[in-house]
Amino acid sequence: MKALVEFCSSNASSFTKDLINRLENDATLDVDVVEYGCLGHCGECYMGPFALVNGDFINAPTSEELFAKIKQKIQEAEEAEEKDFPF
Repeated sequence: MKALVEFCSSNASSFTKDLINRLENDATLDVDVVEYGCLGHCGECYMGPFALVNGDFINAPTSEELFAKIKQKIQEAEEAEEKDFPF
């Protein structure tokens, strides 16, 4: 199942625009990247980079660290899915 990574457009303009492009172009990730006007985490937009990964809030001090956390979260979700639905 594809992971869903959601970004706030206010946060993207400040912190995560390059990260969005990087996720969209990473051939190793099976991910849908969506940018919304607001994700309902008001105030977080101006504090630092963040995203929702499959609905879970993830933040980090830098976009590089956020990228690593997003990849880790996606890998954990894939591993959990494989345990639940082995092929």
